[in-house]
This record gives sequence, structure tokens and C-alpha cells, in this order.
Amino acid sequence: MKNRIVLLSFFIFLVTSQASFSQRYGTAVGIRLGNSDLNRTFGLTVQQRILDRVTLEGILQSDFNRNTTLSFLAERHRPLISKRFNYYYGGGIAFGNEESFVKNEETKLIDHTYGNSTIGIDLIAGVELTVANAVISLDYKPNINLAGRSEFYRGQVGISARTVLVKSKEQKRKQRQRQKAKKSSQRKSVNPFSELFKKK
Repeated sequence: MKNRIVLLSFFIFLVTSQASFSQRYGTAVGIRLGNSDLNRTFGLTVQQRILDRVTLEGILQSDFNRNTTLSFLAERHRPLISKRFNYYYGGGIAFGNEESFVKNEETKLIDHTYGNSTIGIDLIAGVELTVANAVISLDYKPNINLAGRSEFYRGQVGISARTVLVKSKEQKRKQRQRQKAKKSSQRKSVNPFSELFKKK
């Protein structure tokens, strides 16, 4: 029992220390594995930080058979143990080409269709850990169908592994440089006629 407590304490210390000293990410790209009652999917995920705790994420995933979807999500991040281990939630819009199953209670048959162009609303909630240049996350992503599919609701659990392309410090530094250049160009163009009256 003592050994387990020591091991658990060491693991928590390791996670929090690595998380607190690792860099925050601005842009991260990687893969996502999704699992639902209907199928398993493989996909690509791209996250871009747009505000301090807000990211935009694009997810393209497919089962390489009859289901392919593309989601655009806005996500809000909040720290759990440290700023590198956090939970997030959000939502957005999803487009796809999907199959559909409808149960007919009278005939006891299932009407199976595929090749349906779909549009819906995706919600997402999950946890993520950033260590060095890697971002690992576990999420639940339900989909509410608006058009093209018979089922109103589908849920999916996903695991993502991303690599950090642009660190947050680098992103903020570039933003400050752009703002500084913009301000200096604005100052130069404030009095365009003042140069005419300067003595030469």
C-alpha cells in the first residue's frame, strides 16, 4: 500500500513538473483516433490558439469506408493541475458523407442507407496534457444531426496526439512585432503634409 502511494505521488509530481515547465503551444498538428458504436475512425487534427485560453480546431476523420466528416470547433481551455494539464469544452459545425440506420418498429427491419451528405453541430469536452513538444488529449465529441442523416444524435470518444509546430511564446513574440510595426507605420503616416514645410 505504501509503495502505491509513493508511486502515485511520484507520478503526480512528474506530470505537474513536466507540465509546468513545458512550453505553451500556439499551433499543434497531429492524428486523432475515434471510436463510436458505429465505427472506428482515423483522422487529422489541427489546433490554433487565437486567444489566451481559446483555440480553433479542425478535425478531418474517416473510417475509409462510408463515413467521412470534417469538423470546425472553437474550444475554451481551463487549467486542472497546472496550465499544461487542462480540460476544455466547445462546439462548432460538422460536414460529412455518412451512412445511416433507421429501425422500423412495425416491420422490425433496419433501413440502411449510405452516401448521405450531412451537416450537423459538434460539441466537444476533454482533457489534455502538454509535455515538451507533444499534446495528448482524450475527448468526447457528440454530433447533433441537422440534415442528411436519420439518427439525430451520435457520440464519439477520441484520443489525439499532436506535435507543437509553433510555441505560444513564439506566437506572442511575432504578434508583438506585428503590432509594433503597425504602430510605427501609423505614426509615420499621421502628418503626411508636415514634410512639405520642413526647411531643407
